[in-house]
Amino acid sequence: MRRLRKNILRPLFKETILSKDDLIMPVFVDENLNSKVEISSMPGYYRLSITESVDEIGKAMEKGLRAFIIFGIPSSKDEVGTSAFISDGVVQKAIRGIKEEYSDAVLITDVCLCEYTTHGHCGLIEGNEILNDNTLPILGKTAVSHAEAGADMVAPSGMMDGMVKAIRESLDSAGFSDMPIMSYAAKYASAFYGPFREAAESGYSFGDRKSYQMDIHNSNEAIREVELDIKEGADIVMVKPALAYLDVLKRIKDEFGVLTAAYNVSGEYSMVKAAGKLGWLDEKQIAYEILVAIKRAGADLIITYHAMDIVDLLK
Repeated sequence: MRRLRKNILRPLFKETILSKDDLIMPVFVDENLNSKVEISSMPGYYRLSITESVDEIGKAMEKGLRAFIIFGIPSSKDEVGTSAFISDGVVQKAIRGIKEEYSDAVLITDVCLCEYTTHGHCGLIEGNEILNDNTLPILGKTAVSHAEAGADMVAPSGMMDGMVKAIRESLDSAGFSDMPIMSYAAKYASAFYGPFREAAESGYSFGDRKSYQMDIHNSNEAIREVELDIKEGADIVMVKPALAYLDVLKRIKDEFGVLTAAYNVSGEYSMVKAAGKLGWLDEKQIAYEILVAIKRAGADLIITYHAMDIVDLLK
């Protein structure tokens, strides 16, 4: 077996190829800022003003990255997340600003309410209950507003039952039948999301998200979730988080053979950054190995905070 492992030969037999075109870079746009603020639990990552988000995407595109997922932090929140779907919301303004400068940037938008509601949950509430069906029209309106602003793809992440169908119908009715949906189809109630709460200011005021996000112990349930989303019109399905759910990612890819994304989430990023800062690990090599593992498990696309760090390595 060692004959083909010589340095000069190794590249010829590489089974999994990680490319910059596999990567989607998250961008946090904060309507309240004039200058960027580092996210303390995600060293090297920032919340950006709308103007700075345009500049950051320009820098990333110079390095060869093309795809970005936009998260918004609004200047005002209410019980129903109005800032998520208004035409001059933070995400809508960011999309227009970015597209004006970089029309060939692929902009994906997170469609959820947690960043926009005062209670921080992904759906409307009544008392301490998260309302499923009442939330669906709001998600549809949000997706349409993103499409009108110039988004290239929408990514519903709230794990409400029927969200893909509701969004597909809303987009079609508004004349956006060619707008793809990348669904967070198998999103687990994970402890790996901690740093994201700070990044997106999306902590919740009561309870938890276990009534709508998946049980970390379950794999068969993910198959059912993905099957439903595909039937409802999802063009791409996603597994989130990635590292602790590579088995789920592989099952989904093997079972359905559809375009499959994985989200290399904030906690996974922060662990690598912390170990790198302490000198325990080679940060870029570890990030590369992690992303190769996600690709090898079946991901066609990977949302990752490491995108800017390793894009030069991929060249």
